[in-house]
Amino acid sequence: MRLRGEGLFIKISGITTEEDALFSIGLGASAVGFEFGPTARRISPALAHDIVRRLPNGALSVGEFRNEMPQRIVEVANTLGLSAVQIGGVITPEHLAYVAERVNTVMRTLPSTTAIDSSSHIAGADYLLLPESDDYDSLVDCLVTFLDETIQVPLIASGGLTPSNVVDLVQNYPVWGVDVRAGVEVSPGMKDPVLLGEFIANARWAYANSYVERRHDDWF
Repeated sequence: MRLRGEGLFIKISGITTEEDALFSIGLGASAVGFEFGPTARRISPALAHDIVRRLPNGALSVGEFRNEMPQRIVEVANTLGLSAVQIGGVITPEHLAYVAERVNTVMRTLPSTTAIDSSSHIAGADYLLLPESDDYDSLVDCLVTFLDETIQVPLIASGGLTPSNVVDLVQNYPVWGVDVRAGVEVSPGMKDPVLLGEFIANARWAYANSYVERRHDDWF
C-alpha cells in the first residue's frame, strides 16, 4: 500500500530514543525508522513499541530488517502497529510476497549493483530504497540506473546523505523521498539536533526549488 502525504518524504533512520523520534517529527520529518537487526543502532521491539505509541497523529513508523525471516518481520510489524517495513539483504520473491500480503507497506532496499532486469525480485514492494551501502557515490550510481520511466515504484534515496549533499540530490534527481542515518548523528543511534534540523530544512528547500519534474501523480 502506498503512503499518502504531500511534498518530499523524509525519513530519519536508526532511531533509538523517544526524544530523537519526537524531535525528528517535530522538525518536519515524515517518518522515523527502527533497526531490529544486529546493528549498532539496534532497538528492542518493546522500546520501539513505547516510542511508536507516543508519536503524534500522522507520523509514520518504519521497522528496518535485514536477512530476517518473513514471519518475524510480519509479527513485529503488526504487534507494534508499524506504518511500514523496510527489508534489506537476501529475501526470496516468495518471502517478499508473503510479507507484502500481511503488512501495510513494504520498502525494499537494493544494492547499487542490482540491475533493472532483476525487478522480478521486488514484486510486492511499494517503494525502493537505494542503496544498501551508506555511501553517496553508490547512491548516485544507483539512481542513474533506476531512474527509468519503466520503473513504476517510487524511489527513496538513502546512501551517504548529509545536510550538505541532500540539496544537490533532491534538486537534481526526481526521488520520492530521502532517508538519512549517520549523516545526522554524533554517534551511532544518537542524533545531533542541529544536523537534524539542517537536513530536514535543506531537503524541504531543495524540493521546493527542484530542477526536475516529479512523478508523484503516477505513483498513486
